[in-house]
Amino acid sequence: MVTPGKLQSDSVKQWLGGLEPAWTLLEYDSFTALRRPPSPTTGPIRLAADLAYDEIERSAVARNALVLLSSASSGAGLKTTASGNLSRAVVAEMCERFTWPDFDRRVAFEFNKVINEPDFLPLYLVRHLAQTATLLRRHKGHLEISPAGRRLIEASNVRALQAVLFHTAFWHFNLEVLGRGLHHGWLQRDVGIILWCISVSANDWQPPTRLSRLCTIPIDGVLDQKWDTASYEMEAQILRPLQWFSLLEHREEKSDTSVLGRRSFYRKTALFDRFLSFDVRLEGADSLRH
Repeated sequence: MVTPGKLQSDSVKQWLGGLEPAWTLLEYDSFTALRRPPSPTTGPIRLAADLAYDEIERSAVARNALVLLSSASSGAGLKTTASGNLSRAVVAEMCERFTWPDFDRRVAFEFNKVINEPDFLPLYLVRHLAQTATLLRRHKGHLEISPAGRRLIEASNVRALQAVLFHTAFWHFNLEVLGRGLHHGWLQRDVGIILWCISVSANDWQPPTRLSRLCTIPIDGVLDQKWDTASYEMEAQILRPLQWFSLLEHREEKSDTSVLGRRSFYRKTALFDRFLSFDVRLEGADSLRH
């Protein structure tokens, strides 16, 4: 069992509030192996690269990446500004074509006369993921689809699009841009461990507070905060992105104790276990796949 002595400290016990993190059930070798990125052939984390088209359509990231890549494959591509962002004309078009969970463009842009790319997070995120994955490339003031991107949107290859974008998002993209970057890569360093913990902890509706205790490895910077930065960062950098990939579903309910007056809850979708699989050993158990 993975049980660092630090879990016995009073500050950690107080932070956990009586919960036992899921990762303490792992054998040490599996715990360590989950810190490595997924591999298409070996390793404890596997990403399904054979999703059906309707499964791709469920994922807001993959679905809208197809919209963006298809647009970039026409003519000279997508016009960019001098700073490298997509032009306002492109942003306006994508605002009409993108669909995104929990995003109401009328409310978001109610007071905006013009919309720049960083103002429209769904487009900003999808464009950066596609570019980081080398599916888009710059050329003469435009973003055009790359040969790799053109191959990936072909009918015979599009089944792997979710896997490519997911791998890029969680292991090659800085997800701190989605939060406040308070803990300098804390969550992404252990993202494989966190994903496995979610796979066994989020079968039912769970609030971010509980999932952050069950699934993350606490550090001093988390324990000594006056407010719950762990839950905030967990939701911003892990839970919401998983929702955007259609691996978690989200609901809210009114709360008199929450600062925002509402509490969020997350649980796995059927696609989670279809897309993500793990080959790990638990203490005193045989090899298990989840």
